[in-house]
Amino acid sequence: MELNNSNLEAVLSMLGERLRLKDAPSVRLVVCGGSALITMGVVSRITDDVDVVALVDAHQQLISPAPFPEYLEESIREVAILMNLPEHWLNYDPSSDSGGLFQTGLPEGLLARAHRKDYGSHLIAYFIDRIDQIHFKVFAAADSLGVHVDDLVSLDPSHQEMENAARWCMTHDPSKGFRMILISMYEQLGYGDVAERL
Repeated sequence: MELNNSNLEAVLSMLGERLRLKDAPSVRLVVCGGSALITMGVVSRITDDVDVVALVDAHQQLISPAPFPEYLEESIREVAILMNLPEHWLNYDPSSDSGGLFQTGLPEGLLARAHRKDYGSHLIAYFIDRIDQIHFKVFAAADSLGVHVDDLVSLDPSHQEMENAARWCMTHDPSKGFRMILISMYEQLGYGDVAERL
């Protein structure tokens, strides 16, 4: 089964219920990528997984999601079996290593902008705001284009938002080669004025 507008809520609700049945601690996820775009109504498409960029601790501080606690991993596997999903349908791939988004620095104010949704008593998801999606999608599109460019177009960013995103991306990869990729992509997407300022 693939995740879409109609079943994503049910899948996350089931995950919250599995955590409750284990009497596990409450889990707070910061979700990015396609599943966040779907949940926030930005796009209507399918996705293979739910990407977690960070966790939120009891003090409302962002912490690394890698690795997930075992009770969460166990619940993810149970939901995968029950809902016929891939084993790692919920994962921390965006922040999995030293070069991950969390480890190299998230946009300032990301959690304050995020949109909270509760799934029962044991699961809270913070879906990142469109501003932060623009940042992440520019970074991802410069690496692999494809669906990331489509998502970026759906977000309909202003020229200032695209410039802010590019400057954030260049703090993650300050190389001349990455800058040239960004410039070329921006020119193709109709942001030539921004490209000239990079």
